Amino acid sequence: MKKIISIVLLLLLTTYNISFADELKLSGEGAILIDRDTGQILYEKNPHMKLQPASTTKIMTGILAIEKGNINDIATIDEEVVNLTDGSHIALEPGEQIKFEDLLNALLIESANDAALAIAKHISGSIDEFVKLMNAKAKEIGALNTNFVNPNGLPDENHVTTAYDLSLMAKYAMKNDTFRQIVCNYTYTIPETNKKNEARYLKSANRLLYSNQKINVNGKMVPIKYEGVNGIKTGYTVAAQNCLVASAERGNQRLIAVVLKANGREVYADIHKLLNYGFNNYEKATIAFKDQFINNIDIIDGVSPLVAGILKDSLCVSIPKGSLDKIDKRISIDDDIEAPVEKDQILGKVEYYLEGQFLGQADIISTLSVEKNLKVDTVNKIFSKWYIFVIALLIIIRIGTIAKQKQRKKRRNSLYKAHNPLQ
Repeated sequence: MKKIISIVLLLLLTTYNISFADELKLSGEGAILIDRDTGQILYEKNPHMKLQPASTTKIMTGILAIEKGNINDIATIDEEVVNLTDGSHIALEPGEQIKFEDLLNALLIESANDAALAIAKHISGSIDEFVKLMNAKAKEIGALNTNFVNPNGLPDENHVTTAYDLSLMAKYAMKNDTFRQIVCNYTYTIPETNKKNEARYLKSANRLLYSNQKINVNGKMVPIKYEGVNGIKTGYTVAAQNCLVASAERGNQRLIAVVLKANGREVYADIHKLLNYGFNNYEKATIAFKDQFINNIDIIDGVSPLVAGILKDSLCVSIPKGSLDKIDKRISIDDDIEAPVEKDQILGKVEYYLEGQFLGQADIISTLSVEKNLKVDTVNKIFSKWYIFVIALLIIIRIGTIAKQKQRKKRRNSLYKAHNPLQ
């Protein structure tokens, strides 16, 4: 249940779109631009269209390799890995012993399909079992329209994902230090092994990291290399065409752009357009501050009738440049808050909107603990049992009435004896 709730919350926080852009005229059939920190969607084109991802699949393979593998392990290559390898590879041989770290770099830099298979078998014992892990992890992250069939992205009509799902996987992966350190590089050297007496020199196909070749971006010829790019992964098959997931940073802005099924080098132009749009039109702004005072909040039956409500955390989001003063906030306090109240207890929330579109929210918490007022509580308990009070009152009245009756009877007897002394 907790996992389901987490996925629902994730979707709520990452599917709202604050894009105010005109069409960017992208070649790719599916595309998306998100804030890497918050998951805000800044631009999208067919974000949920199911398409083949080619070697961008290896983002997920890399995630699992890092989380479930041991970077210091030595992997032994078997016949199945070699026999199933097609496309890009590093010429692994049966019986070859190679560092797991080298396989991971071959996977994410050279995009080696044999390295992907070797990682899968090393971690799970079989490729099929590893694929199960891939699909389970995708669902955990919130990539609900993804289905993996293999760990390398070779063509299969059932091997599909979406631009949105890939952005979630990339966002998740880029939180990992090891992953980030690998994908920002475009070269790597694998030393000699028991089967190779020469080093293997790898080079990334992600030209955003290094290439000075020119591409046409909105009528202007510019180098493919993009300022601030620090990953992530390319992909190509005939069926998938050109795919690319890119991460870039400038100042305090961190963006992820995804393009699927683009024509040739136009995939790089698409990424340029997306990143340019994000950096040129948006800014990162802190719209809520940790410990910011919101209001004094009423506490029922407390030793103090009020407690100061402050924000639990800061909230930093991407907004269109110059729109900070247009943000609206809506404060909602929980109804009938009764003592005792704990310090840091959530008492409500503040939601932030820009032109009617939800940006995010921050919890309101108590600055201190408020104990229950025991005197008030005792009185309340007494009066809450009104029927007991009424019965007790009736009993007292009845006792008083009986006592008066006895006194009157006694008085009458005394008077009677006084008037009749012979009796």
